Amino acid sequence: MAFPHLPSSLALKTTCRSALTPVPITVSSRPIQNPAKFTKWVLDFRSKSLNFAFSGALALGLSLPGVGVADAKVGVNKPELLPKEFTTVIDVAGFLSDGQEKRLAEEISDIEKDTGFKLRVLAQNYPDTPGLAIRDFWQVDDRTVVFVADPNFGNILNFNVGASVDLDIPRSFWSRLAGKYGNMFYWKEKGEDASIEAAVMAISSCLREPVGPNNCSEVK
Repeated sequence: MAFPHLPSSLALKTTCRSALTPVPITVSSRPIQNPAKFTKWVLDFRSKSLNFAFSGALALGLSLPGVGVADAKVGVNKPELLPKEFTTVIDVAGFLSDGQEKRLAEEISDIEKDTGFKLRVLAQNYPDTPGLAIRDFWQVDDRTVVFVADPNFGNILNFNVGASVDLDIPRSFWSRLAGKYGNMFYWKEKGEDASIEAAVMAISSCLREPVGPNNCSEVK
C-alpha cells in the first residue's frame, strides 16, 4: 500500500500481484462438523493475513490495489504531523480545500453510522506523512478501510482493508476503483482532490449495498 513504512535498509522491487487479489483455495469436500469454529478460524486467518499485508505495506511502501511495481521506501514515523484533534481526514499534502475536507468527514461519519465500517483518509506526498503514527491515532481495526492518496506511487489510490470489510466487499472492487479514479491520466487531468472525492463516494456507495454475489460490481 502506498502507505507509511517501517525503516528498511534494503532497496527492493516487489511486484504486487496484490494483497487484495483473490488467491485460489482448495477446500475439502467433507462436511464441516463445527461451522461456528470454522467461521472463527476463517476470520482469524483473514485478519492475520491482512495484518501481515498491512505490516508489509508499511515496511516496503507498497500499494495494494494491484498497480504493478512499487519501489521500497525508507520508513516514516512523524506523529508531529498528526492533527491535534481527532479527524477522519488527514491532508498533509494540501490536496483538499477546507470545504472538501469537511464534506468528506461528514460522508465518512454517515458511512460509519449506517454501516458500522470505518473509512479513514490520508492524503500525503511521501515523505511528508505522519507514517506509522496514524495506526494508533485512528485505532485501525478489522472494520477499518485506510485510504492513502499519494501521487508518488503512480496510481494515487491505495487501500488497506480490514478483515471484516474483506468478508463483505469483493477484493476486485478495490482494484477496479483504483483503475477508474486513481490512474495517472485521471488525477493529472482532474486533480488529486477529484480522485479522492470520487473514491470516497464510490466506497460509500459500495459499503451501503446489500451483501450478495453481485454487490459492488459497479464502481460508481
